[in-house]
Amino acid sequence: MSTDRADIASLPRRLDGAVHVDEAARAAAGDDFGHIVHRSPDGVVVAGSAGDIVDAIRWTAGRGGHLAAQGQRHSTFGRAQVRDGVVADMRGLRDIGPVARDRVTVGAGATWGEVLAATLREGTTPPVLPDYLGLSVGGTLVVGGVGDTSWRCGLLSDNVIAMEVVTGTGELLTCSATEHADLFDAVRAGLGQVAVITAATIRLTPAPEAVRWYHLSYPDLGTMLQDERLLARDGRFEALEGAIVPVDAGGFAFRIEAARFVTGDTPADEPLLAGLRDERALRKAMTLTYADYRDRLAALERALRANGQWFFPHPWLNTFVGDAQVERVAAEEVGRLHPATDLGEFGRIVLFPLWTRAIGSPLVRLPSQPLVFTFNLLRVPPTDDPHEADRLVRDNAAAYRRITAAGGTLFPVSALPLSPGEWRRHFGPAFPRLAAAKRRYDPGNMLTPGYPVFPPGPAA
Repeated sequence: MSTDRADIASLPRRLDGAVHVDEAARAAAGDDFGHIVHRSPDGVVVAGSAGDIVDAIRWTAGRGGHLAAQGQRHSTFGRAQVRDGVVADMRGLRDIGPVARDRVTVGAGATWGEVLAATLREGTTPPVLPDYLGLSVGGTLVVGGVGDTSWRCGLLSDNVIAMEVVTGTGELLTCSATEHADLFDAVRAGLGQVAVITAATIRLTPAPEAVRWYHLSYPDLGTMLQDERLLARDGRFEALEGAIVPVDAGGFAFRIEAARFVTGDTPADEPLLAGLRDERALRKAMTLTYADYRDRLAALERALRANGQWFFPHPWLNTFVGDAQVERVAAEEVGRLHPATDLGEFGRIVLFPLWTRAIGSPLVRLPSQPLVFTFNLLRVPPTDDPHEADRLVRDNAAAYRRITAAGGTLFPVSALPLSPGEWRRHFGPAFPRLAAAKRRYDPGNMLTPGYPVFPPGPAA
């Protein structure tokens, strides 16, 4: 394998973008939001077109190297990093095409915030958006993508109509449910194992004018879960999330955030909140524009950047737990946590329901129950001590073993080391589908080695 820096600098001059082999570019590509794993590539191709990705993949594959695509570098465990190879910086591919009534085609490097700004000018919105709009479209689709409307609208990867991709053999293809369907299903939530997304056509729906947003507080976990089940059944709110958050006293608070999308008159609060078991004296409600609601994490980001914690390690663990086990599993895991050191002041446990019937991306692994819950440890440690980050990664591994023993599954945006055998067990009965696509579309096993789903060497 000979993708050394001098060699990379000789990449074809006809690239629409650029090639960087300097230390600063390589170091930036060897870091991510997790700040835990660091693997610097031999060089960085800043893509200016889909053709640049074709050339970069063919060039790298011809030298026995590896390539990983990076968007906003929001991985938490080096998944989009590569050693002995090339990083494709996708941020130049951010064109947003004309917004039609029901769809828009966007570059994979565009952020969801940029997509939403464009669609709102036409009165439309993607039906599902990530809570944090700074994520790239391509980076989200390769892992699935969960949002506050996923309980009824599925994942972000369930709301993509078609994709333009470059396979591991350097072939530029369009895939959808009717064209190269096997590739379409292997790219959505396929962890970048068979192709690099260069553009995606996203489904759109009419955007509401405003959002009535409720913050509900609960005395305990069981009561919160009862109301989450009720709200998932009756559908009175369009958006639904729950969280367990640290409090100053050293314990935890239990909260639901629910949103009603509004066009026209704002609905009365009492009918919407009827029958709920929250603590009425602690209820909060506000009306926001839809754009402001969607950008609701901007203030938290500013605070974390200001105090430096944005740049600390983020050893997150994201899982799904079946409804029948969730109360026991959540209670046991919460009981093991120290709020200040295991989550941090700004950390939280995200716990909300999803109907499995809403999720159609075949590589997403869920417990085999009609209703499941996210159980996500969004750790924001108060220190940048790497030893503390390593401890929390070990804690993630122990929690993951307990959760899977209870029938839970992984959402693979987690700070968690897994071997190829463990990845195979994660995908379970879906693995043969992914393996077949790997053999067809990336037989050299050169794409996205940060997810070691397949053993080193050619795809077998």
